[in-house]
Amino acid sequence: MEKEIKKVFEEKFGGEGTLYASAGRINLIGEHTDYNEGYVFPGAIDKVIMADIRPNGTDKVRVFSIDINEYVEFGLNEEDAPSESWARYIFGVCREIIKRGGVVKGFDAVFAGNVPLGAGLSSSAALESCFAFALNDLFNDNKIEKFELALIGQSTEHNYCGVNCGIMDQFASVMGQKGKLMRLDCRDLQYEYFPFNPEDYELVLVDSRVKHELKDSPYNKRRESCERVAKELGLPSLREATFEMLDGIKDKISEEDYKRARFVIGEKQRVLDVCDALVKGDYETVGEKMYETHNGLSKDYEVSCVELDFLNDVAKECGVTGSRIMGGGFGGCTINLVKKDLRDQFVEKAIKAFNEKYGHEPKIYDVIISDGARKL
Repeated sequence: MEKEIKKVFEEKFGGEGTLYASAGRINLIGEHTDYNEGYVFPGAIDKVIMADIRPNGTDKVRVFSIDINEYVEFGLNEEDAPSESWARYIFGVCREIIKRGGVVKGFDAVFAGNVPLGAGLSSSAALESCFAFALNDLFNDNKIEKFELALIGQSTEHNYCGVNCGIMDQFASVMGQKGKLMRLDCRDLQYEYFPFNPEDYELVLVDSRVKHELKDSPYNKRRESCERVAKELGLPSLREATFEMLDGIKDKISEEDYKRARFVIGEKQRVLDVCDALVKGDYETVGEKMYETHNGLSKDYEVSCVELDFLNDVAKECGVTGSRIMGGGFGGCTINLVKKDLRDQFVEKAIKAFNEKYGHEPKIYDVIISDGARKL
């Protein structure tokens, strides 16, 4: 990919630029906890967006996307926003840096990536983080703090791409470190690194290639459930809620709201349990907690689907250490913690069994926890 990007840059703009990269991400555990002021536990992965970038001495940005085979040129004022959706991510990063008092001048760029699209690995956050890191380096002497670069990516999504996302994806993409996962506290944005060096295990994503179109907005409905329970408890969020407190108001709330809150309270603790287990190198406990999370997402939070439950069952049958749905739900991937000597057998069975039942093969992605945004 690096050679291809450099070759295309030479063809489009002459000479060469500086190479930068940023990563996609996984979230090992901690789902639907962000809007409940709980914890998430992501890490950057070895699938990246990579860009060759060079200032061009003008007030125009000229960018070519190899993957989409499209060239876009735009200015740096608000009225210069490009119509192409992929270019709006880059334009938004430029504008958000400028709005914060940073410097952005015209530049040429060629980029490509190997972050799988539609698999829930946050290719958009990787794109934002790659350009935010690069523009900080090229025009701002790296004076913008890395966490601020993540907030710039999040604001880009909100203000230029119409996605009201949390901070996790951009945070992981910018702040990721090889061999470490990060516990991010969604209440105060404090974070801590934890070791993830599973010598006898691999992380394998099984992408169902299914996305169920839903008539209502299930995310908003679940969020409203959590907010109703927190209000009944007299709390600002479910962050401080306990099972005992929840049981104390069981007769005052609907069964559905009770189940939603029960999952969130349990998930908050599972993240902390996984952190403790990783410090001890106890990957079996990590796996148990992953299965618990899947069960909760399927039964209590009801954001799974038959295809993902099937993949989770296959993982159990194959002796996979841990498996769960990853992401918002209703399709997408399972993330699996697999002993290395079981990996091939598991993948073969998952592909064959899923194809027999649903008529298409899932995609398999082996991922390694790696560095986030960086200069190459």
